[in-house]
Amino acid sequence: MKLIDTENAVGHVLCHDLTQIVPGVTKEAVFRKGHIIKEEDIPVLLSMGKEHLYVWEKKEGMLHENEAAEILYELCKSENVRPSEIKEGKIEVIADTDGLLKIDKERLYQVNALGDMMIATIHGNIPVKKGTKIAGTRVIPLIIEEEKMNQAKKLVGEKPLIEILPFVKKKAVIITTGSEVFKGRIQDKFGPVVKGKLEEFGVTVLYQKIVDDCQEDITKAIEQAIVDGAEMVFCTGGMSVDPDDRTPGAIKATGADIVSYGAPVLPGAMFLISYYNGEIPVCGLPGCVMYERKTIFDLVLPRLIAGEKLTFAEIAQYGYGGLCTNCPVCTYPNCGFGK
Repeated sequence: MKLIDTENAVGHVLCHDLTQIVPGVTKEAVFRKGHIIKEEDIPVLLSMGKEHLYVWEKKEGMLHENEAAEILYELCKSENVRPSEIKEGKIEVIADTDGLLKIDKERLYQVNALGDMMIATIHGNIPVKKGTKIAGTRVIPLIIEEEKMNQAKKLVGEKPLIEILPFVKKKAVIITTGSEVFKGRIQDKFGPVVKGKLEEFGVTVLYQKIVDDCQEDITKAIEQAIVDGAEMVFCTGGMSVDPDDRTPGAIKATGADIVSYGAPVLPGAMFLISYYNGEIPVCGLPGCVMYERKTIFDLVLPRLIAGEKLTFAEIAQYGYGGLCTNCPVCTYPNCGFGK
């Protein structure tokens, strides 16, 4: 591109959008990239403070900001996302389905560390709705070396930086433990909370089973739930270290592989996650799930419904950001909890 006086720009082609900003009124592109400047455009341009203009002068090995933005979008693109219209050298990445957002933070960092280009995202490992803006891309200068964009492509490789794992329609069983509930001394308030959270994600709750504080009975209830077609089992109650709390031992007695008993998350430290036959999640939910707005359950549940198999390392990583600050107005997942 070359810089020319605006008064001599008639007939030239703009190489970038020109935006007019009127505080509190508008911030819109008055002239778009590719516009051929006319005589009547000159007073408008001067009123915008544009006494000089960059006009397009195509050179080998250099890319316009729009071309570069398209490359950055390609690095992010996967099956369940779509691009916005290119505007002022920017392309936004939009979710094209409901699902679990996955972002490769390490490779994202490597691209941004190249300089002169940027991809900004929201946090990963959270549920997103179709239409959610999840990332924005652009290069910083108006033109950039094609070789630098090739470096970015080489760093990222074939696997996209951003993916959305669609939620799977699953079936679940809730097993509620506790002699006080089993014997009718108090009304169960745990099951309805868990059922509501599951149904938000389209999970079918086959039934809720209430059992006494007997390890053998809890184990049998879990095994029967799986026979009955449960693809996820959630046990409520009996998750503390009190002698009467038998749920962790009952889950272990099924033969399920215990991934973690305990999580560096508050609320939710006494959470247990295991897998029966290596694939069916069997979880023990601590009492906080019943009365706190957001807990470890809200962090893990979307990942289970999207079909992810969590490891101990992934549970341990929740410690950074794992303290819920109980904001007066909850904005989860648009906050730092679990990030």
